[in-house]
Amino acid sequence: MIRSHILKKRDSYLNKLIAFQDTEPVKVITGIRRCGKSSLLQLMAEHLKSDGKTNDQIVEMNFESYAFKDMTADNVYQYVQERIVPGKRIYLFLDEIQRVRGWENTVNAFRVDIDCDIYITGSNAYLLSSEYATYLSGRCIEIKMLPLSFAEFISFHGFEVREMKSALGGTRRRAYDNSGEAYELEEVFASYLRFGGMPGIADVGLDQERALTLLDGIYSTVVVRDILEREKRRGQRQITDAVLLRKIILFLADNIGSNTSVSSIGNVLVNEGLLDDGRKTVPSSHTVQAYVDALLEAYFFYEVKRFDIKGKEYLRTLGKYYLVDIGLRNYLLGYRDRDSGHILENVVYLELLRRGYDVAIGKAGNSEVDFIAVNANEKIYFQVTESMRSETVRERELAPLRKIRDNYRKIILSTDTGLENEFEGIESLNVINWLLDK
Repeated sequence: MIRSHILKKRDSYLNKLIAFQDTEPVKVITGIRRCGKSSLLQLMAEHLKSDGKTNDQIVEMNFESYAFKDMTADNVYQYVQERIVPGKRIYLFLDEIQRVRGWENTVNAFRVDIDCDIYITGSNAYLLSSEYATYLSGRCIEIKMLPLSFAEFISFHGFEVREMKSALGGTRRRAYDNSGEAYELEEVFASYLRFGGMPGIADVGLDQERALTLLDGIYSTVVVRDILEREKRRGQRQITDAVLLRKIILFLADNIGSNTSVSSIGNVLVNEGLLDDGRKTVPSSHTVQAYVDALLEAYFFYEVKRFDIKGKEYLRTLGKYYLVDIGLRNYLLGYRDRDSGHILENVVYLELLRRGYDVAIGKAGNSEVDFIAVNANEKIYFQVTESMRSETVRERELAPLRKIRDNYRKIILSTDTGLENEFEGIESLNVINWLLDK
């Protein structure tokens, strides 16, 4: 049974918008389709009303709606002009504005011509291209939105985490549903790894068939509207081969967390017979790069560069790619646990982005550190593995961190830490607890 839609809080994002309320910059919310951008605009509108703003001060336009689908930039300008409230500031919520040709001129005109506070969303990084930056001269701030974190997943699906005394001393956590039934956190985390974090799944429930139907709709919309149609609107014809696009998506999804050379993808697809039409000609590196760039622009994948810790420079070779949502990966490839280590890496990478870190892969001599996470206040090195119980695995994960001679925090995240929580200053943390603790 499909549940009734109730607007659920995304406080980490809402608080960022509130912090910039009534400031000059245009607030730009970006992220893959259906990750919650429209709901965030509604949450912000509700906040404004609770803050004393009247309904007529809030102008909402969703350009995915049939009511606005054929609007030109001039139509949008006129629509807003007709709703100006004399002597009051108006708040403009322009959802998926990128669908309006020439929207940049209109948004810039609003800034100049009327007393307003502007919030816009977009599902493609082209929204923040150099053309856009030219129009707004840097007067915008970007809120990068992702699917649900594990903590949000727990809340959206009606669970509550409670702490209790452990038989071994200290405390342990369990999740309780609305009827008071208790679940081990590992069970709930397994559901997160299976279904992913798309907010819409909370409306259909944790049912495999309905979840896959929802994910199929998201996938199709991203590929058709934000990649294939976008290229037509830009007048570019590079992304025209739907078969090649899907195969590149499947290849990258199958290789998350692995060192990947874009120049070799075409060779692999042809040599392994992965292009269904039997073609023998290898697509050029330029073509493959254009398709990968389109996927990055649609926020479907994220690329992570390698950083030489000793040489203190980024390397041009062999970055890694992570998928925006593990549920989408399971939709594409089927659910399997043979590469669960890379799946765990993917989850940790996205969580580091949510927490505002810049993330790179670390090269330490001939070894590799999964992530270097840096923000204005700190730098942390991370290794991610399933279990730390095996001595062989422990040594493999500890070795790269031991090579790093600085004094920044070094953390190993796993689902099974064993009995030790520290190795020569290197912390060993349970990844589920880390995801819930901020």
